[in-house]
Amino acid sequence: MPKIKVPTKSPHIDMTPMVDLFSLLLTFFMLTTSFRPQEAAVIDSPSSVSEKQAPDKNIMTIYVDSTDKVFFNIDNGADSSTHFRKEIFMEMAKQYSVTLDEKRDLKIIDKFTKSSSFGMPFKDIPKWVLLSKPKEKEKMQTGIPLDSVNGRASELFYWVRISRLKNPNVEVVIKGDANANYKAVKKIMDIVLENKVQKFNLITNLQKEEAKL
Repeated sequence: MPKIKVPTKSPHIDMTPMVDLFSLLLTFFMLTTSFRPQEAAVIDSPSSVSEKQAPDKNIMTIYVDSTDKVFFNIDNGADSSTHFRKEIFMEMAKQYSVTLDEKRDLKIIDKFTKSSSFGMPFKDIPKWVLLSKPKEKEKMQTGIPLDSVNGRASELFYWVRISRLKNPNVEVVIKGDANANYKAVKKIMDIVLENKVQKFNLITNLQKEEAKL
C-alpha cells in the first residue's frame, strides 16, 4: 500500500509590520538627529595606553591646540531639556558687562547654544556667532585669555567657575595637542585647581601595543 504523501507548505511571514516599524524609526532618527558642529581647532592628542572611556555628557572641555591657543566647550548635560549652555552664556555676559536681552538678542543666544567649541575674548562672541563665512569665524579664534587683568581672574577661570555653578555635575576634560607647550597646559591645570577641581580627565589616543609571541 503506497504511503500518503503529506503536502509540504512553505511558511509565510508577513513582513509588512516590520517594514512599517523600520520606516517609522528611520523617519524619527532623521528628524531628531543633529549633526555635530565642527570643532574650532584640530587637536592631535598624545598617545597613551589608558583604555578608560571619557564621559560624553555633563562635560566641559578645554582644548589646547599646537600653537597654545585655548578653546572651550560645554554641553547641556544628560537631559536635553536643560539649558546650561544658555544660562552660562547669559551669566558670562553679566560678568563682562555685555548687555544681552533674551528677546532682542535671541538670534545671538540661539546661535551660541548650538555652536561648538570657541576660543576668543567674551566681548567678541556675539559678533563671532553671527558670522557666516568660516574663514572670518576662524580669524576671530584667537584663544580664550588666560591672564588676569587688573587683579581680576582670567576669562577661562570664569568659564570654569560659572559652568560648575550652573551644572554641579559637570566634569572637566582637558584635550591638549601633542605639540602644545607644557607651560600652557600647566597654566590651564592651575586655573582648574583654582576652581577647586581636584579631579579632571585628560584626553589621549589609545596607543596600539604590538603582540609579543
